[in-house]
Parts: sequence; C-alpha cells; structure tokens
Amino acid sequence: MGSLRFLLLPILLFLVLLGADDHAAVLAADDQFTYNGFSGANLSLDGLAAVAPNGLLALSNGTSQAAGHAFHPTPVRMRNGNGTVQSFSVAFVFAIVSNFTVLSDNGMAFVIAPSTRLSTFNAGQYLGILNVTDNGKPGNNIFAVELDTMLNPEFQDMNSNHGRGPQQHAVWVDYDGATTRLDVTMAPLDVPRPKRPLISAPVNLSGVVTDTAYVGFSAATGVIFTRHYVLGWSFAVNGGAAPPLDISKLPALPRFGPKPRSKVLEIVLPIATAAFVLALAVAFFMYVRTRVRYAEVREDWEVEYGPHRFSYRELYKATKGFRNRQLLGTGGFGRVYKGVLPKNNLEIAVKRVSHDSKQGMKEFIAEVVSLGHLRHRNLVQLLGYCRRQGELLLVYDCMPNGSLDKYLHDKARPVLDWAQRFQIIRGVASGLLYLHEDWDKIVIHRDIKASNVLLDADMNGRLGDFGLARLYDHGVDPQTTHVVGTMGYLAPELVRTGKATPVTDVFAFGVFVLEVTCGRRPLGSFAADDQNVLLDWVQEHERRRAALDAVDPRLCGKYDADEARMAIKLGLMCAHPLPDARPGMRQVTQYLEGEVAMPEVVPTFFSYTTLALMQNDGFDSFAVSFPSTVSTDASPVSGDVSAVSGLSGGR
Repeated sequence: MGSLRFLLLPILLFLVLLGADDHAAVLAADDQFTYNGFSGANLSLDGLAAVAPNGLLALSNGTSQAAGHAFHPTPVRMRNGNGTVQSFSVAFVFAIVSNFTVLSDNGMAFVIAPSTRLSTFNAGQYLGILNVTDNGKPGNNIFAVELDTMLNPEFQDMNSNHGRGPQQHAVWVDYDGATTRLDVTMAPLDVPRPKRPLISAPVNLSGVVTDTAYVGFSAATGVIFTRHYVLGWSFAVNGGAAPPLDISKLPALPRFGPKPRSKVLEIVLPIATAAFVLALAVAFFMYVRTRVRYAEVREDWEVEYGPHRFSYRELYKATKGFRNRQLLGTGGFGRVYKGVLPKNNLEIAVKRVSHDSKQGMKEFIAEVVSLGHLRHRNLVQLLGYCRRQGELLLVYDCMPNGSLDKYLHDKARPVLDWAQRFQIIRGVASGLLYLHEDWDKIVIHRDIKASNVLLDADMNGRLGDFGLARLYDHGVDPQTTHVVGTMGYLAPELVRTGKATPVTDVFAFGVFVLEVTCGRRPLGSFAADDQNVLLDWVQEHERRRAALDAVDPRLCGKYDADEARMAIKLGLMCAHPLPDARPGMRQVTQYLEGEVAMPEVVPTFFSYTTLALMQNDGFDSFAVSFPSTVSTDASPVSGDVSAVSGLSGGR
C-alpha cells in the first residue's frame, strides 16, 4: 500500500482490560508456535476476519461499525504448577491502512482472553473486545495491547503521538513472570528491534489471565473505513523469546488505489514540476523587477515630444545601471552619469534630478524640448529627457574633459594656460550671445558659472546645464519668477525683483570671467587681509592700478598682459551692481574679438558689495561665504538653500 501514502502509524498504548468469562475452556495447550503468513493455518476466525489466498490475515475489510477476531486454535497454559503467571513472548507484524490521508479510526489489539467467543463486544469502540456495559468489571480476565491510530482522551491514551508513517511494523510483547514487568517494543519492519522498549512497566497479570487462555487479535472499525492486517506471528510461553519471523516469507499487502507509477515518473515528474514552477516564479519575478526598474511617468501631453523623450530602459543600459564608476560628477541639482547610446554609439551625459511635485512640469518639459533645438558650437547639446516617479533625467552630449571649475580649482588637475582660458571666455560669450539675441527666442540661462562650463575633446568651453534656463519671445517682458542661481554669481537686482533678465546673465558672466582670469572662486576664504568677495578683491587691485597682480599665480606670469587686463576690466564691467552699467553680450563679444575698443572703467571708492547693499536695502547675504545654489521668492537669501524653480527640489 506504499502507493497510497496515507497509512496511519499506530502508536502503542497497552490496556489491561478486566472482563469476565467464568467458563474458560480447558484444553491441551501449545507452548510455542510460528506463523510466517497464515496460509493453511487453522485459526479461529469470526466477524470480518479472513485469511487471504497469499496468507495475509485481514481483521477488517473496510466495512464500518464492525469487528473481526482471529485466535490461535488451541489455548496456551499461562500459569505454572504453583499458580504464577508464566513468562511469555509475542512477536508479530501488522499494518493499519486508512482510506484518508488525515483521518483514522479505531485500532487493533493483541489479546489474551479466556475464550474466543467475544459476543458482547461493541463494534465501534473498545477494539471489538468489550462494550460499555462490560468494560471495567472485575474478573473479565482479558489482557490486551492496543495498537491505535487515533487519540481517545476518554480512555486515557498515554499521549498524543498518533500520526502517519510506514505501512508495516513489527511488535514485540514480553512479560517476565518473575518480576511482573511488561515490555512492549515496536519498530518499522525494515528496522532492527530497538534496545529500548516503547512501554516498560510493572504489570502483575496474576489477577487477570486464567490458567489457560487463547491468544490472538481483535480489531474494530468506525466510520473511516480502516483495514487491519497481520502478516506474521510467533508466540512462546516459559521458553524465552518468541521465535523470529522470516520476513522474506511474509505475505504482501494488497494494493489499493491506482496502479503505481513507474520509478522514472516518480523521480522525473516531481523534478520537472518543481523546475516548471521555479521557472514561472523566476519569470514572474524578472517581469515585475523589470517593470519596476524601468517604470516611467508618461502623460498624454508628452506625445508630441516623442523624438525628445528617452526611455528609462535605454538610459539605464547606456549608463550600465547608473553605476558609480559611470559617475561624472555631483552638483547642487543632481548627479551626472556618463553613458553610450547603443543605437548610434553616441556618448551622453545623464543628469538625474529629484523632484516630488507635478507643479509646472508640463511647462518645464516644453522648455526642455524647445532648448533641445539649440544649435551652437559653444553650447552643450540638450538631447532630451525622461521622467520617472519622483525623478527627472536630462540627457546631454557628453563632454570628455569635464567641467572647467576642476581645472581652475583642483590642484591635482593640469593648469590651463592663458590661451586656453581666453579661448574659453570667448567661447562662452559667443554661446551666451546666441542665447540672448541670435536664436528665435530669448533664453536666460540663470546659472552661468565655471562648473556649468564643460570642455570638449579640444578643450573648447561649452555652456551647459540648462536645467534652470527660461525662454521667452523677443520683445516680451520676462515674468517674475523664483530667484535661482549660485551665490556669488547672483546680480543684486535679481534678489530684489525676482526677475531674471539677460543682464542678470551678464552679471554672472562677469563674475565667471574674473574667476577664470584670477583662478579664485566668487566667494571664499582668501588670505586674512584679503576681501572675501572676488569682485571686491579684483576691484581693489584695479583701484591701485595693480590689476595684473590678480591674475592666477599658477600661470607663473606666462600670459598676454593686454588680454588679461581686458579680461579683468570686462569682468568688472559685466558684474557692475547697476544693471544699466553692464554691456550686452554683443558688445562683450565685440570687445573680446577686438572689433570694438573697450571703454575705460572709472574706479569707484565703494566696493561692489557696498554698492549692491546701497541698491538693495537689506540685502546682506551677497557676501555669504558659501557658493551654493539658492532659491527664494524675490526676498533676501541666506545660508545654503536648495534652488526651487517650478519643480520642488530644483532642476
């Protein structure tokens, strides 16, 4: 019955049942016998008990509410001459089979009884031996060892260790007449007899068994259709251990249920099923992970921007999953990664910007797409964008030599010579003129600084990072917006009015020119006796007619003095506190190209910071020594405040 896989494991519990039958038969007794199967055995059978053609003793056949009994045909002498119960030994192999995997029924028992006629038994309970009326009466003279598969608390079962297990078990019951100790041992048929009994307890049978008695088995069924089998049996009284059974001669259990499957199927089918389920689980996991990894935010209004919209999958693969080794740099608005688009082998830079608001997103994307049409040799090409939940990605042409500020302020980088610096200043000026006057719209960059000027393979300067840029039609007055930019590059009037205009870009460009020329940041800790603001420091040199002393000392005096002097004057002119005093970018390019001579700049006895404070009453944060990007609503700024323009978290 191994193919059914639902045999319940009997757990031993012995019961000393006192029941009476005063007219015990007295016949010649056998001292020892062995049954390796029961073919030809003259057993005393009643009820459901029957011997199958192969010698298997069946005590039940699945009929509910019935019982079966099988006894050795002749009684055995249980007492010796002085009336003491003799030692005896029993060995047998049994099996209990249930039709259900989790339910069982009444069990079976090895019985010593004064008679084979158990006519007053209850078929559903008491193991087919007694009934509710006879149970517990003195003088019944019946001893039984229960083999049960179901816990019966009402009968004080020894424990709850009832469960499923192998089909065939061997049981040994040994009684020592001298010590009145009963040992009951059980093990699966293919396991040697354990040295330690399952039950070992003092049980004096002198008041229980009669002088001669019948030995055998009883089984009862309830409603679960359980079958009880005995495969072999041996017995000995007053002669040592019961004779061993020959397992090879024991009959086989009948087969229940469908025909067993082949061993190949039993092995291959579970493995194939498990592999299939695992493959489905892996596929589902990969599908979900892919959906989550490449999830985007895409709205209907973005359809018209199709050519400028990159898929996140494309950018993820281009940057090798945004690995740290692809990181080009980190700015105030996000991290920039290098990537290569596989479809055209184009090197790109992807800027990841966090945002948590949809406010102004549609307008911003429209501007990003418009800026994608900019074409100038001194502008970094904005190729497009991608959107994810809480994140915006801007895609640019990749500039292999990185940002200019690293060459100006990182001592580990090579020093840029003067020719390279002056060429970069001219290039940025040309790009800014294109934004302000030569394109079909006016573009205000709003964040001109050295870190936003990138160097191409030929060390040409290209103005990049248009994340804060605003554009409007020519002849239209720009609207008031949030103040955005970087401290040290902000024009004084921008803080007061909140209105970004071309001349506020010119102011930032002037600071940028001085930064490139002098190799100093717009704000920072200089020498103890120096000004903290680059503009004031350079102005002081200009007032003392020592402008060339402000040139970057890392150049070691190797520069064109006329160009350097012009750059310093141009920087001060462009970064003048008064907007009307600043030149336009066309004039700036004409000065740089030598097409128009620069006018003389009249030195002032007030520092640029003082003039700015005079212009903007209360603007006391212009000289804050933190070159961070800031944002506010047309009000004084201070500290390190992240820029916010349209998108929460900046762009």
